[in-house]
Amino acid sequence: MPDLRKDPIVGRWVIVAKSRAKRPHDFDTTPRRRRKQFCPFCEGNEDKTPGEIIAYREPGSRPNGKGWRVRVVPNKFPALEIEGELNKRGEGIYDMMQGVGAHEVIIESPRHVISTSELSESQIREVLWVYRDRLVDLKKDPRLVYGMIFKNVGAAAGASLEHTHSQLIVTPIVPINVWEEMTGSLEFQHYRGRCVYCDMIQQELAHEKRVVMDTPGFVAFCPFASRFPFETWILPKVHSSHYEKIQKNEVDELAGVMRQVIGKIEVALDQPAYNYIIHTAPFDTQELGHYHWHIEIMPSLTKSAGFEWGTGFYINPVPPEDAAMFLGEVEAESSETETFTSRRTG
Repeated sequence: MPDLRKDPIVGRWVIVAKSRAKRPHDFDTTPRRRRKQFCPFCEGNEDKTPGEIIAYREPGSRPNGKGWRVRVVPNKFPALEIEGELNKRGEGIYDMMQGVGAHEVIIESPRHVISTSELSESQIREVLWVYRDRLVDLKKDPRLVYGMIFKNVGAAAGASLEHTHSQLIVTPIVPINVWEEMTGSLEFQHYRGRCVYCDMIQQELAHEKRVVMDTPGFVAFCPFASRFPFETWILPKVHSSHYEKIQKNEVDELAGVMRQVIGKIEVALDQPAYNYIIHTAPFDTQELGHYHWHIEIMPSLTKSAGFEWGTGFYINPVPPEDAAMFLGEVEAESSETETFTSRRTG
């Protein structure tokens, strides 16, 4: 019998269709393969991208040349553009404004690698830190309200280039999905006096049925009302609403967690396409007691069709308890000694 499960944050219902349950290798995925073609993101091709905004470089190297480790450039085909004024206006019942914002690409390695798990922990630390640097810088602009960092891996997840990279889009409004999360978590706090995300962390660690990885500062689990098979969230255990307030010791630990969790997903599902998104509070808010920044990783294993589009329901054929148990037992490939102790479940 299928389960109907309600997300405790936004109130969204999900159908966990156990009768449709699949094993990880039953999904029709197309594993990512390196293609032999020109790549503008590789070291030596810096002139093929817009000029860099910021780069972490080796001493003595020059901007827009070789010697970088992580490089941030404007998107060549931006969704929003940094120049101009908002010019908010209305036409009857319709609201409009200029498409002002920022759209940047974070090139995560000078080498042509296609997966986060191929990066060392030190490289991932620098990627996570450049995320923070860009958010800190862009929140100074009074026109801009929200910064979303996301990564598309594989054509099925929307990636047009395979070289490992992520993106930052900063908008002059709060996106509807973020607004729903913030509204739902505020309602939970008004009703129960606590942060819903902190409660989720405590309950998941107490029950252990959906925990994928548990470290001193972070927990990764498959959420109770998972929309997608093997959907996995990573949350800091200490409450914080803004990713850009992350500390160096937290980045050091998060790098190892990200590398292992993504590695587990890639091994378990044979290099699937996936997206990850950092959910964080808007720029124009102080520390929020009801909101908790987190990372959502979503493998691209199923497709939405008429029922999903018509109802807003998601149908997930893999119970999150089964997904977490499988991922917890998978050994992610690692070339580095971990700097923390993780507790595996299963």
